[in-house]
Amino acid sequence: MLDRVTSRNCPTINRAYNAVFQPNRLTLGLVVPLETYATGAVPSMTRHLERVRLADELGFAALWLRDVPFNVPSFGDAGQTYDPFVYLGLLAGMTERIALGVASVVQPLRHPAHVAKAAASVDVLSGGRLILGIASGDRPDEFPATGTSFADRGMRFRESYDYIRHMGADAPAFDSPFGSLDGGIDMLPKPVGGRLPLLVTGGSQQDPEWIARHGDGWMLYPRDAATQARIIGDWRTRTENAGGAAKPAMEPLYIDLEDDPDAPPRPIHLGLRLGMRHLARYLKAREAIGVNHVALNLRFNRADTETTMKRLADELLPAFSN
Repeated sequence: MLDRVTSRNCPTINRAYNAVFQPNRLTLGLVVPLETYATGAVPSMTRHLERVRLADELGFAALWLRDVPFNVPSFGDAGQTYDPFVYLGLLAGMTERIALGVASVVQPLRHPAHVAKAAASVDVLSGGRLILGIASGDRPDEFPATGTSFADRGMRFRESYDYIRHMGADAPAFDSPFGSLDGGIDMLPKPVGGRLPLLVTGGSQQDPEWIARHGDGWMLYPRDAATQARIIGDWRTRTENAGGAAKPAMEPLYIDLEDDPDAPPRPIHLGLRLGMRHLARYLKAREAIGVNHVALNLRFNRADTETTMKRLADELLPAFSN
């Protein structure tokens, strides 16, 4: 049996980060689009605004959007199709409590000035409800379309990270491959907490020590419990060695929720087909190894979406409330 992992308090950044990531607790979010589209790459976005409002009302901790600039057939998933920052602006105005996350912005494909401006704008407009995942990108087809080198994406990721961090300061002065500022101009607005919460996704072509020092958290891919426990344990050690507060770990999970609460788990793409009781046990086991947040993806869920959301809220959220 795996030992329960305990951790120190996470840093205070903004309203969303502080609510979603709590020491020794797991919270639950949902991945947009909130619909089933198992047989095709492009969702219908049917009732997407009604379902977003429902997620907010039901008490889910976070909504997670994707950054998919191009529909790449070999990738097989166009995400929510809308630009994440444009969509976040809409969602910020029609929700009240739920955290708004991006999992994750492909840094090398965007100029960091645009990312910093858009992200800070969403953070302010939502009252500090933004969590920004950042990634180096894993779809090679997109890079030629923006004149960007796929081979150099790790370096561009670090340079973009540095640029965005500088934008939190007043009248920043620095030199970057993306541009230079001499302190004579400034970028507004500033993030609510003085800086954006930046979560590194996977390896992002970076050394693990760099991720531990610079990321405000880590977005992991789901793995078996023993492997994930070891990876999170190493992460905790690295973040503690880097000094400062503890940093959270989160992961996604595709689910196909069966009507029978005792239906045993069966694997699907990056997730499980299972009953509610087994899902609750799985999530409690993830909480025990140090996972702070799980983003549930309903893409392969065969039951009605609203019904599934309400079942999750009624039967699961009370044990994982933020």
